Amino acid sequence: MADSILDAMTEQYNSLTRSGKKLANYILSNTAETQYLSISSLAENSGVSEATITRFCRMMGLSGYHELKLALAKSDRANSSEDFESAFTSVSDSAALENMCRKLRDSYLSSLNDTIAQLDPFSLKTAVDLLVNARHVYCFGQGGSMVMAKEAWALFSTVTTKFIHIEDSHMQTIAAALMTPGDVILFFSYSGSTRDMKEVLDLASERHIPIILITHFRKSLAASFADVSLICGYNENPLQSGSVAAKMGQMFLIDCLFNTYCGRNAEENSAFRDATSQAVSRKLL
Repeated sequence: MADSILDAMTEQYNSLTRSGKKLANYILSNTAETQYLSISSLAENSGVSEATITRFCRMMGLSGYHELKLALAKSDRANSSEDFESAFTSVSDSAALENMCRKLRDSYLSSLNDTIAQLDPFSLKTAVDLLVNARHVYCFGQGGSMVMAKEAWALFSTVTTKFIHIEDSHMQTIAAALMTPGDVILFFSYSGSTRDMKEVLDLASERHIPIILITHFRKSLAASFADVSLICGYNENPLQSGSVAAKMGQMFLIDCLFNTYCGRNAEENSAFRDATSQAVSRKLL
């Protein structure tokens, strides 16, 4: 029995189809990179179809593409290089603790730098245009991305009541089915390729609802639905799901949207922020 997914690929290589061998060759040559790719990006990079990747996963005894990425992340060869982010580090003294904190700090800075390097001012302006003109803005996401959607709703709620946050994926689907073109969806999905996400965006697309997407993968399935995509930096491997560093880039984009939005009607929005600040200050002892 193969010790890792890479060994399994090597053992079964001769029994693979021509396209399967092409995919295996790419993965074996780009193991670390593949962990960070969406299925659509892997298909494009390796020159095979997404259906080929799905069949390949099943041939390897895996349930799907996400399990393949997890298996690659756990493989010895994928983690052979010294990578602080890929595993927990034992902290035995103050020097090691300080070193760990510095590495975390560096990962946050890297996330912010990568995000701003990919920030397109025109896309940001287009997204804010949609937010300003919307009747309602629905902030959606699932799992860790749901937390980011809630962050966006909480921040925008200091200046307007038209932002709405719904946590449950079933209720998101119901809301999408009742939206009108005057509404907008602000959707968060790091991977851009989950089943719940597709169900919501399918409905929104059918009803011609504008979609603003915050994601890491420019060519993800979610991006194909979006009117505007804003790309968050930082390569998060499957073992880091929900990492703080990945959230830093998304938080930065939320703040960019918020400050640009407020700048469209600075005097009025400043008055709204003063009003909400005064209201909340009454809760302080």
